[in-house]
Amino acid sequence: MRRGLRFVPVAALLAVAAELAVFVGVGRLVGFGSAVLLVFAASLLGLVLLRREGMRAWRGFRAAAQAGQPPGPQVTDGLVGLLGALLLAVPGLVTGVVGALLLVPPVRRLTRAGVRRATERRVSSMVAGDLFGPRVVRVRRAGQPTPPGQSPAGPAEPSVVDGAIEGEIVEPGR
Repeated sequence: MRRGLRFVPVAALLAVAAELAVFVGVGRLVGFGSAVLLVFAASLLGLVLLRREGMRAWRGFRAAAQAGQPPGPQVTDGLVGLLGALLLAVPGLVTGVVGALLLVPPVRRLTRAGVRRATERRVSSMVAGDLFGPRVVRVRRAGQPTPPGQSPAGPAEPSVVDGAIEGEIVEPGR
């Protein structure tokens, strides 16, 4: 963990340089005043969305807790939404675009799945199960091709061929 932290100052410096370069480029393209208004409007929108995403995340967490379901999906969705709104609220065109992308549903789903995988790698399987619910494992025979018209994760009976079982872990509900 600490090894990765040594790159934070360099990454921050590169982010500031990228923001300045993009701002200058947009300023030359549409004018300095328009570029400043664009940054201001994006930041204002980000502040509004920050409140909305925070309330949405809290409601999702509470609903999952009251229903006795694992809160992980709601927490990760809320964190991705809050990160998107926060990046949109930070003055800058690059951070604004990244923040807006995190609020688009397909990108949000991909990011949420990445956050879940990263979390599952860093915590014990028991904690991951408490957060996200049990994993569903689909197993297919080792060395057998996937039947036509069936996804590679299609239903199959667990079996052992030459002592090997192949399978993949999929999210519940898929």
